[in-house]
Amino acid sequence: MTNGMNKYVKYGLILLLSVGLILFTQEIKSLKDPNSMPVTGTTVLGLGVLWLFSMIGIGISDVMQKSSVKFIRDFPILGWVSITSLVLCLISDFFVQAIQAVDFLSITTPILTFAGISVANRLVDLRKTSWKIALVAIFVFTGTYAGSALLAQLGLYLAGN
Repeated sequence: MTNGMNKYVKYGLILLLSVGLILFTQEIKSLKDPNSMPVTGTTVLGLGVLWLFSMIGIGISDVMQKSSVKFIRDFPILGWVSITSLVLCLISDFFVQAIQAVDFLSITTPILTFAGISVANRLVDLRKTSWKIALVAIFVFTGTYAGSALLAQLGLYLAGN
């Protein structure tokens, strides 16, 4: 197997693991809360569609690496996956219906886990940054929290609660 195919197999298996975690999360959620979205055959189909969109986006990203335009070469894989998903969902309502059977919160849990793991793997790099980044992070977190709280309070006020 060539090195290029190894890369696609590796990406495919990592995405398959992600799909499995999403399916597991949605099943546990439906067991804990019977009113939540159940796991059906359409859910599995929707996860397969998401896997396919991701693989197509990865393939497009590799093809675009050969472009002479720097912006296209530097465009992130996530962007190509998003564009692929958007175009295919606009072409066929089948994809939209299949993806709707996948619970959004079930998707976010494994994705945030992967994000946390990737940040944890780069803690050595974070230690090399200046102490000022911690100060900026504190202000960003505080500002985000305060802004969210203010918007929520405004929403409650306008709703009459």
